[in-house]
Order: sequence, then structure tokens, then C-alpha cells
Amino acid sequence: MDPDDPTIVTDYVHPHSKNAGQPVEKILPPKVGGEFPVDENIIAALPIPGTKLLTAYHYGSSMWGLTAKLVTELPGGVKRNYMLKIVPSENPGRNMLEGEYESATAMHAVVPSFIPVAHAWGPLKEGPGYFLLSEFREVGQQPPAPGKLTMRLAELHKNSVSPTGKFGFHVTTCHGRLPQLTGWESSWEVMFSKILGRAMDIDQERHGEWVEFNAVRSLLFKFVIPRLLKPLESEGRSIKPCLIHGDLWDENCADDMNTGEPFAFDAGSIYAHNEYEIGYWRPIRHRLSNRTYVRSYKKHFPVSEPEEDWDDRNLLYSMRWNISLSVLVPSSGQRQV
Repeated sequence: MDPDDPTIVTDYVHPHSKNAGQPVEKILPPKVGGEFPVDENIIAALPIPGTKLLTAYHYGSSMWGLTAKLVTELPGGVKRNYMLKIVPSENPGRNMLEGEYESATAMHAVVPSFIPVAHAWGPLKEGPGYFLLSEFREVGQQPPAPGKLTMRLAELHKNSVSPTGKFGFHVTTCHGRLPQLTGWESSWEVMFSKILGRAMDIDQERHGEWVEFNAVRSLLFKFVIPRLLKPLESEGRSIKPCLIHGDLWDENCADDMNTGEPFAFDAGSIYAHNEYEIGYWRPIRHRLSNRTYVRSYKKHFPVSEPEEDWDDRNLLYSMRWNISLSVLVPSSGQRQV
């Protein structure tokens, strides 16, 4: 059995439907649709002056917006394609696309092959909403094989450097359409507590108060988080704030059809404990939940000390992603889990 075969899966539930079967089927290539209208501000944002827009059409899909492929002609006659994303709302459109632009820019500075270049973002001229214009890369296999994906991900984590030396990010970024706290913190325990606390607050704002859950929440913040995260930064130990993608699941990564290189997109980054990224893969609903991905990642980025706490930390980190999913996709059943 090939350990790099992404079709080897464990039991998991599809993230967008409750009690779905195993998604052992291949992810279909992006759908190509009809003509896509292009706002004047987008044309003005094309990175090379004198570029002509030849055509634009729907390409792929987004849960929270619209996506398209732009075919252009450069002044010298060479054709070049661009990827366009539009979120047709002021809120959360601005945070989503500014955050994605800044996330992609930061990631590209560390591992250029791992994310498309983000060229521009801004408001639409006609109607409410914002756009993000990026390098176009042809989507191949999703997700990439474990060895390839985790090597690039670990490279991002290891080689990134927080500009402040702290955990956080310089703008608000989003998980899906949910803004996440990014204010700078020196302590990862404090940073994660704020991130998880905000996710829980949003869940209760959307779904209503849950008395039993609040009782468990109190114990979690009083005992569990300090027990698992404080040792990372005490008794002579420390962890580096690593730039993470922040939304790395099956359909936010792919092989480049032309180069074969793995790449990611739809990022909502922060500088965090690198293991926080991998907490997303624990819930048994993704192809990336295949334990081979985690084993492969550990080969490229050793587990933080205390090593014996790794699995418990991973479970703790997974809570944040599950709680956010319960808000983003109520039908997922994650609130009951």
C-alpha cells in the first residue's frame, strides 16, 4: 500500500453534510461556466499596463462568493490568465478578501511555489462587494499526495518569521466568512484562548446559549488550555510563531496541472503554533484526515515538546475548527458532536 496515495482514507464525515459517507471518490475538476461580467475596477487592477481583457467565464466555485477565469492579452500579444474571486457584500467581503490578499502575499514571500501570486484586491465600482485578482494556476489532483503537500507546508512553517516576533497577524483574516482575532500576543496560550473564545462566542450568538456547554467551557479555559499549552513556553521551552495557511482542507489545495507542484489557496493566515494548522485534519471528515498526512508532516517538522502531549494538543486545536464549522455549516451536526 503506497503511503502517499491520497485515496487511502479513514472514517470521516463530509464537512458540508451530516452523516455523509466516506468521500472516497475523487474531487471533480473545477466546473467551467458561461460568460462572467467583469467590473471596471478589476480591469483597472490588471498588473501589466495595456493588458486587454479577451474573455471571462465562471471557473470553479466558492461557498461565499463567485470565481472566474480571466483570459487577457498582454501588450506584446502573449495571452495570460488570471483568477478572480468576488464577494458581493461589504461585510464580510472586505475582511475576507483583504485578509486573503495579505495571507497569500505573506505565504508567497516564504514559499513562492506554494500559493498563487495575489495581484490586487479592492472594492467593485458597480454594486457592493470586493474582488481579489490572482495568478491563475490550473487545478489538478485534490488533495496533493501527502509527501508533496506536507513538505511544502512544513517549509512554510519552518521558514516564516513573524514581523513582530509575536503570534497574530497585521490585518483581520477569516476562516470562511468568519473574521478571526489576529491581534498580536506574546503568549500562544493567550492567543489561542482568545481565538477559541471568540469562536465559541460567535457560535452562541448564532445558535443561542447552551448551559451545559458553558459549564464545560469554563473548565476548558481554567484547566485544559493551561495544562496543554503553558508547557510549550515554560521550563526553558519555547515555540516559534509560524505562518499558517489557516484553512487547509481537501478543496483548498491541489497539484498544479502544469508543474505537478502542490499549491494552496483561499488562505486565512495567522502566525501561530505550527501544530494548530494540523488540528484541522483531526476531525474524520476530510481526505486530509488520512493519518498518512499527519505522519508525513511530522517527518518534516518534529513534534513540539512535551512530545507526549501532542495528541491532546491536536484534539484541543481541532475544537476551534469544529466550532467554526458549526457556525458556517449548521447542517454539519458539529455542534452536537
